[in-house]
Amino acid sequence: MPNYRYLGNSGLKISEITYGNWLTHGSQVENDVATRCVHAALDAGITTFDTADVYANTKAEQVLGDALKGQRRESLEIFTKVYWPTGPAGPNDSGLSRKHVMESINASLTRLGTDYVDLYQAHRFDTETPLEETMQAFADIVRQGKALYIGVSEWTADQIRAGHALAKDLGFQLISSQPQYSMLWRVIEDEVVPTSQELGLSQIVWSPMAQGVLSGKYVPGQPLPEGSRATDEKGGARMIQRFMTDDVLARVQQLKPVADELDLSMAQLAIAWVLQNDNVAAALVGASRPEQVAENVKASGVTIPAELMTRIDDVLGDVVERDPGKTAEGAPQKRPS
Repeated sequence: MPNYRYLGNSGLKISEITYGNWLTHGSQVENDVATRCVHAALDAGITTFDTADVYANTKAEQVLGDALKGQRRESLEIFTKVYWPTGPAGPNDSGLSRKHVMESINASLTRLGTDYVDLYQAHRFDTETPLEETMQAFADIVRQGKALYIGVSEWTADQIRAGHALAKDLGFQLISSQPQYSMLWRVIEDEVVPTSQELGLSQIVWSPMAQGVLSGKYVPGQPLPEGSRATDEKGGARMIQRFMTDDVLARVQQLKPVADELDLSMAQLAIAWVLQNDNVAAALVGASRPEQVAENVKASGVTIPAELMTRIDDVLGDVVERDPGKTAEGAPQKRPS
């Protein structure tokens, strides 16, 4: 069973291993397998599920909603997001305008088969919509009971600060940030994490295994494992590319003795590592096979001694990306269409 952590300085508890269905449901794996993975997550004690309207162009929400049918709604925490284009990608089918946010929450609730989501997240910052407009829309959604809490994803520290101030004025609170974070990708540590700690937000981190690289399955000079993320032409291969250098892969292989010392797999070590950061409320993990879920949950509650944390830093050295500017650099400069 995973441990639970409070999300931000709210009273909401979530499972520190949270099930996410970004690159799998509705695209990479068949719906019956996706359903078995969700049921495996429930069996393993995971109660928190994260999706987004854009995943598989709305199909992932539908698959998750179907898989959770019959479960006691009050025993689950269901998260989704808004920003990226959905539907036919018309002029108002993306962004954080009041129109798109209000239409999107209703569509997400229908697909998920629920009256409310526990957390509704701005999937990116919208440079083309006044922040006041977005925050007012979120405030209205909270007052209507369609979302209990509001969060953001891949916002910079300054954007979080501005959004938090407006939310406070409107009588609600931003409680979470969902950034990429792993042993190899630490760009949130210098600015986003300290700002979040000050303002009362937690991180729900995606890609704690660096798209699978930290599982150790990619060996320098060896063929790519069949069916792996690095061979996925639907988007996985592009996402993982930055980590697929011989230098990175060789250093990752050197982490195996650390994992062995803790009696963990390398994937479990990667998940346990992000959970050592006390501003991290949850690590998002996906699965393409049900048995992966139970293995991932074993990373919960692990304490990595300080000397092994130092050894991990020494092994990875300068292949770790720490530049806080990468958050802004990777953000869309205009609303996508």
